[in-house]
Amino acid sequence: MPQSIAYILLHLVFSTKDRLPHLNEAIRSELHPYLATVARNAGCEALRVGGASDHVHLAIRFSRTVSVASLIEELKTGSSKWLKKRFPNLPNFSWQRGYSAFSISPEDQNGLLVYIENQEEHHRIVTFQDEYRALLTEFGVEYDERYMWD
Repeated sequence: MPQSIAYILLHLVFSTKDRLPHLNEAIRSELHPYLATVARNAGCEALRVGGASDHVHLAIRFSRTVSVASLIEELKTGSSKWLKKRFPNLPNFSWQRGYSAFSISPEDQNGLLVYIENQEEHHRIVTFQDEYRALLTEFGVEYDERYMWD
């Protein structure tokens, strides 16, 4: 086969350090497009970026040449520096150490996009911790609560 083709769609999730609610609506309105730009500059396509005051969700179609870890590093490092510069009231901002990446089938893409789009409404009812536990359970990921939160 002379051409390399890939369709890799992932749902990425990461939170602010200690899940502090640093990301108010005004910050999110600038942060989400910024994260999409970082993904695009890495050769990936951000289909949707959303979240709440303490975390983000991204639906990313990966380039066949980009690793999950390298994109996450670019997203978190770049946006952390950008947030500190753009919002001087966040001089100590940082993301949590870890992240989650869940593979999504093409058939489930639209559901994921709607899910990410409705994050604000969703988090009026469900905490990030409960949402995250539910995602891990849905994807059959075993976890130890002692190591989930930094």
